[in-house]
Amino acid sequence: MERIPVFVGLDYHKDGVQVCVMDPEGKVLGNRSCGNDPEWVAAYVSTHGQARGVALESCEGAADFAEGLIRATGWSVDLAHPGYVHRLRQSRDKTDYSAARLLADLERVGYVPRVWLAPQGIRELRRVVRYRRQLVNERRNVKLRIRALLREHRRGCQAPRWGMAWYRWMQQVDLPAQSRWILGRHLDRLQQLNGDVRAVEQRLQHVTQDDPVVRKLLTLPGVGCVTAWVLRAEVGRFERFRCGKQLA
Repeated sequence: MERIPVFVGLDYHKDGVQVCVMDPEGKVLGNRSCGNDPEWVAAYVSTHGQARGVALESCEGAADFAEGLIRATGWSVDLAHPGYVHRLRQSRDKTDYSAARLLADLERVGYVPRVWLAPQGIRELRRVVRYRRQLVNERRNVKLRIRALLREHRRGCQAPRWGMAWYRWMQQVDLPAQSRWILGRHLDRLQQLNGDVRAVEQRLQHVTQDDPVVRKLLTLPGVGCVTAWVLRAEVGRFERFRCGKQLA
């Protein structure tokens, strides 16, 4: 007996997934919460028919879940842009039930605002690149706190800021005892962050040394290692875009 085609909307959460199953005419065949496991979702959908298309709103963890669902079932899974889905919602009430139903209906009529499902290698590279950015931001904040502390005590140095001579001057600068202690803590943290950033950059150098896209980017004028790593991680596949303007 041939199974009826159905369309599936998934509202993903870290503790569970709301699954809405809809037939080609738009009738809801089922809408319930399942465990956060692709096998559980597949088992529930199979009780209603054969999935023709699945829509899953893009959020933290959704890409890994979508990839697991594709491996387990072979379904066609579309990641939906959360901003566009929010604007398409007719009701202000956001419940898991209504969100899953909207995603299933968008998949049924072919109006899912799709985003690219990056492969696992690119997602892992993104995590390392963004971790580096977090460390660099934290290092900048430590430097701002050091400058604010010195400015508060009206201390200055003619040497270039953050150079070796400037660090030597900071080790000897005359400050009250408590401020001297705070400055020492800031300098220790800054030294640790410098080491962490170097370690991350060495890691990125290692994981991208055989990447042809990174090698190609490094041949472009003005593109260094950090820019190449960020572009490779965030853009992924440049052929996804029709022209440079669209990419920009």
